[in-house]
Amino acid sequence: MLELLLPRRCAGCGAAGVTLCEPCRIEWRRPPFRVDPRVDPRVPVFALGPWGGVHRSTVIGIKERGRRDAIPEIGAVLGAAIGYLTARGDLPATPRPVLSPAPTRRRAARLRGGDTVAAICRATGFGVVPLVQLAPSVRDSADLDAASRRTNLLGAVRLVRRVGGWPERVVVVDDVVTTGATAAATVERLSVAGIQVTGVVALTAA
Repeated sequence: MLELLLPRRCAGCGAAGVTLCEPCRIEWRRPPFRVDPRVDPRVPVFALGPWGGVHRSTVIGIKERGRRDAIPEIGAVLGAAIGYLTARGDLPATPRPVLSPAPTRRRAARLRGGDTVAAICRATGFGVVPLVQLAPSVRDSADLDAASRRTNLLGAVRLVRRVGGWPERVVVVDDVVTTGATAAATVERLSVAGIQVTGVVALTAA
């Protein structure tokens, strides 16, 4: 009955009856590629796809349109990508990678029903340790250039309070890498805390 009232549509292309259709799954399964953002985070950066088409629609669907049914699908893709990068030697295979979601504003996460990147990370099968968040004063960066984004993030990436020890090494995961400012600020903050970031993996690259 629910399917009749609220028919499922593919999060990538809108095709009827599925969460993610086979052509869109094929697009998401392409090997991750190296990205060279304008702001260098001083660690390798990879993306699963370009910011456009299927990838853009899926990410927006999950973040802004409540398509949490697509999280397991994209989590599986991300997990496979991490496995691919470790097999190639692009990310260290030992110890087993621990994923840490890129920082987000707590208010934005609450409005979305939770941190969607963290939820995708938890669907990979890898360990997940949230370590950072953004200060409430951070502006929306959508219309900022690289220099302005960097300035906007100065001192704004904060460690979250955590019970227990910190992991020694993590892979930072973000939904989209644009200028690289968020990745750079995150790597810098974690490095100061004594945590090594071995790489950044984004779902998409703009």
